[in-house]
Amino acid sequence: MLRIGLTGGMGAGKSTVARELVESGAVLIDSDAIAREVVAPGTPGLAALVEEFGEGILAEDGSLNRPALAAVAFADDVSRGKLNAITHPLVGARTAELIGDAAADAIVVQDIPLLVENGLAPLMQLVVVVGADEATRLRRLVEQRGVDEADARARIAAQATDDQRRAVADVWLDNNGAPDAIRARVRELWEQRLVPFERNQRAGVRARAAYRLVTDPEWDVQARRIIARLHLACGASAVRIDHVGSTAVHGLPAKDIIDIQITVADMTTAESLSDALAGAGFPLAAHVTHDNPKPSPHDPDGTDLSRWGKRLHGNADPGRPANIHLRVRDSLGQRFALDLRDWLRADEHGRAEYLAVKRGAELAAADLVGDEAGEAYYRVKEPWFDAVYPVVTEWARARA
Repeated sequence: MLRIGLTGGMGAGKSTVARELVESGAVLIDSDAIAREVVAPGTPGLAALVEEFGEGILAEDGSLNRPALAAVAFADDVSRGKLNAITHPLVGARTAELIGDAAADAIVVQDIPLLVENGLAPLMQLVVVVGADEATRLRRLVEQRGVDEADARARIAAQATDDQRRAVADVWLDNNGAPDAIRARVRELWEQRLVPFERNQRAGVRARAAYRLVTDPEWDVQARRIIARLHLACGASAVRIDHVGSTAVHGLPAKDIIDIQITVADMTTAESLSDALAGAGFPLAAHVTHDNPKPSPHDPDGTDLSRWGKRLHGNADPGRPANIHLRVRDSLGQRFALDLRDWLRADEHGRAEYLAVKRGAELAAADLVGDEAGEAYYRVKEPWFDAVYPVVTEWARARA
C-alpha cells in the first residue's frame, strides 16, 4: 500500500486533482469529510462536544452548528486545545480504519488541507501539493464559491505559505491554467510515478538512477524530506541521520541518487529496522552487507570486513532514487562517509579531482545497462576512494 498526502491552499484546485486520482484508481480518504462524520448527529463525538461546550453549539435540528462551535472553541488556546483533544483522536481512529480497509496494493490518497500546518508530511510516502497564484485562488473563491473577498483573503492569509508548502512537496502541481491541463498532469503522475512506486514497494524493489552526472539545486531539500521520513520510521534507534555522498556537496555533479546515512548503535539494530524501513517505502538490498574495505595501517591489504559492515536500503520512489546506508556509530565506513563529504565541501582541489574520476566512470558506463553499468562505474571510482582514504582520515583527525 502506498500513502500519498494531498494538500493545497484554498482555491488552488485540490478537489479537481483528488477527483482525477480517484478516476485513475486511487482510494481517497478526505479528512474534511471524516471531520464532519465523527461529529454527526448521534455520534459520541458530538455528544463529547456538547458536554464540553454546551448545547448552544447545536442547530435546531440537533446537528452541529459550526459557526457557534467556532465562536466558543476558538476563543482562546485552552478552548482550542479541548476541541482538538476531542476531535483529533476520533479523526485519527477513523482514518486508520479506512486505511486498514484498503487493499494491499492500493494507492491511498489522503486529502488533508492542513497537512503542512499540522506537520503531517513525514507520515506520507509522497506529498503532492496543488499550487496556484494567490490572485487565481482569490478569484476562484469569490467567483466560483461565492466567498466574500475579505473573508477569502483572511482565510488564505491564515494558511501555510507557498514556501512552506514547497518545502514538503515531493510533487508540485501548478494549477494556474485550464482544468484539462492539470488533469493531464495528474494522469501522468499516476502512470509514471505513483503506480511504479506502489509496485516497487510491494515487490521490495529499489528505484535506480542513470549513471549520468547532473546537478540539481533541490537535492538538499529533497534529502531533508527523506530524512524526516526516516526519523519517523527509525525512532530512537537512529543515533543520527545525515545527507552524505556527492549530492550533499553543493555544486558537485553527481548521479541523480541521494545518499543518506543512518547511524545506529550496532548491526543488530540495523537489521531490526528492515521491516519499518521497507514499510516506509525503503526496501532492503539484501545482497549488500558491507562497504569495500579501504587499505589502512591495521589492514594494509584492505580485506578486513569487520569494521565496514552496513545494511543498504533504497527508495522505491522512481521519481526520487535514494540509497539509505545503515552503519554502526564510529565504524570506519560511518566515519569515512561523513569525513569524505566534509573534505569535499572544504577542498576545491579534492572536488575537482573527484569530478574528473566521476567523469571517467560516467564514460565507462555510458554504453552499458543495469548491473554491468554499475560495475563499470564503480570499477573506475573505487581505486580513487582507496587512494584518498588516508588523506581524508588525516584531514579529519587534524580538525578534531
